[in-house]
Amino acid sequence: MDYSLEVIAIPVSDVDDAVRFYVDQVGFHLDHDVSHVPGMRVVQMTPVGSACSVVIGEGMPLGEPGSTKGLQLVVGDIDAAREELAGRGVPISEVQQLGPEGMQGSRFAFFTDLDGNAWSLQEIRR
Repeated sequence: MDYSLEVIAIPVSDVDDAVRFYVDQVGFHLDHDVSHVPGMRVVQMTPVGSACSVVIGEGMPLGEPGSTKGLQLVVGDIDAAREELAGRGVPISEVQQLGPEGMQGSRFAFFTDLDGNAWSLQEIRR
């Protein structure tokens, strides 16, 4: 049996502000923004090159805004990805090396959305 993780729900306090952040600043693709029933809004966005989407919305039990931590976007060139996000106005940390330089390991840079949901860019060195 295959199990494919394809959607992650993220709680936000203002859906419109979150859409602007994720689509306009981070660069996610807006898949759909629909209201299936009164009082419910579902917005699905996908990072470029990813098979897993992000869902935000209203009228769904997604948890407390800002409570999602540890989301990772894996990139081939973290320096270029960090520069791109910073250029779009995303406050992002400097790149950090985990493990000895030149050895196998990962490099990370960290940012949060407007509510404090925590993301990292990860570059895996093989």
